[in-house]
Amino acid sequence: MNLRQNPPVRGNDYRVLRPGEDFTPSLTVSVIIPAYGGQDKLDLVLAALARQTYPAALTEVIVVDNGSSPPLRLPATRPEGARLIACPQPGRANARNAGLAEATGDVIHWLDSDVVLTPGAIEAHMRWHHAAPYLVVTGYIRFTEARVPTELPADLEEHFEPAEPHAWIVDLVERTDGLTANPQRPFSLHVGGATSVGARLIEAAGPMDDELILGQDTEMGYRLGQAGAVFVPEPRARAYHLGPTMRMRDKESIDRVSHAFVADRIPAYRWLRSHPSRQWKIPYVTVVVDGTAGYDSVRATVDALLAGTVPDLSVLLLGPWDELDRERRAPLKDPDLDLVLVHGHYQHEGRVRLASAEEVDPATPFVLRLPPGWIPGEDTLARLLDLARDEGLGLVAVLLRESSQGVVAARLERRSAFARARMVADGDPDDLDDVVDAVSGVSWVEGETYGFTTEAAPLLGRRGAYRARVEAQAEAERLAKEADRLRAQVSKWKDEATRWRRTAVELRRDVSTLRRQLAAANRAQQSLRTLLSATMKRALGRRLRG
Repeated sequence: MNLRQNPPVRGNDYRVLRPGEDFTPSLTVSVIIPAYGGQDKLDLVLAALARQTYPAALTEVIVVDNGSSPPLRLPATRPEGARLIACPQPGRANARNAGLAEATGDVIHWLDSDVVLTPGAIEAHMRWHHAAPYLVVTGYIRFTEARVPTELPADLEEHFEPAEPHAWIVDLVERTDGLTANPQRPFSLHVGGATSVGARLIEAAGPMDDELILGQDTEMGYRLGQAGAVFVPEPRARAYHLGPTMRMRDKESIDRVSHAFVADRIPAYRWLRSHPSRQWKIPYVTVVVDGTAGYDSVRATVDALLAGTVPDLSVLLLGPWDELDRERRAPLKDPDLDLVLVHGHYQHEGRVRLASAEEVDPATPFVLRLPPGWIPGEDTLARLLDLARDEGLGLVAVLLRESSQGVVAARLERRSAFARARMVADGDPDDLDDVVDAVSGVSWVEGETYGFTTEAAPLLGRRGAYRARVEAQAEAERLAKEADRLRAQVSKWKDEATRWRRTAVELRRDVSTLRRQLAAANRAQQSLRTLLSATMKRALGRRLRG
């Protein structure tokens, strides 16, 4: 693979792709429109699609009637080959999945049935998709309150303006320099109103989650990101939304419902996972450990992981568990005794899964591959995750031991970076880690620095941690009271010192006055002595002369 000919996108900085203005269209696009009622708006949406500058021969339009009564119909003004299918199962996710099952395009373009595209919108999307197969492109929607016309106006801007921008998306794009400044959640850009996605990405990520009541767009955006997607805002792909959205009308209630469900499915939404110990459908990190390396070594590693400061994790223990003899008549002589002990010790632990092959949910953001016998400190995993997240790293390799026999290392892998690397390498990775370095970054750290050891220490249980916290709080309160007492004492001393300073100033003033008075008295005394001496001399002189 030649990375110079195929420049990889690092993080979400898509600017390296630089799609050409004079590209030759070759990719097909399937526009999927779920619809429930609103025939008048749908007619305008289809008329706008008939005006698109992207070749009609490369465009298919699939309208999915999601149980409308009366049933929807295709108007006379519509794109060539547009077709209407029915999906009786209610819900936008079901309708979109039904359209997806019929789609044949290289690119899938989601479009709502009340969003009117400007003529060059699809072409603006497709220009990017010709540059790379792993892009999610979102257009700029403006919300208009203009009356819904019976026919599509020749000048959309003249009829639908003034209109309001999609303020949340505009803010997200502006504060992240167009989503290029290593945003933590670029997948939030995936909105179903006017977004296009490479079909390979959807194949890797899977269809819409039809179990969700709300939040399907964001959840699918997250899985697309896990599959290696780069998210691109395209201001030239403009559209008008006919009226306000449901979210604009009742954001607080919608967020309340959405957050209750997406917390289980989007580990990146850390603020929704504030509970200190509960489990979630998709863990934030899965730790893969070889379960065949001996009971004591495996237990020391796994127990330390389960007792660490990252409760949002799962442990995958690999081993031939299905091959264990279930009829052990002489267990102490069993050659597989250590495997039996590992299996028995963890088979009922909810955060540990025993499997014969590595099967990690692709929605899990991070995987840590840890050699058994190496024991992480209580906060080790959290520190490694912080390093990977803060620096946007695709791989943190931890050097545990280096000797003449080779290197022993742990690996914290960001799943989305490895998925992107595989797409960039296009099935020809000479060294996948090098490609990961190009798309996300690789860092080596010392295991000792991050708290890895080979000596198991007593684990602080939850009650022990509670007691330690209570004692620490009591000590903190005692120290706070003592600090208050000392502050009061210091304040008293400061007041006394102020009084002493004032007294000292007054004493210095009195001493100065006394010194002046003493000096005046000395001068008067000296004058008196001089006068007395002169008088005595004159009196003595008179006596001597007489």
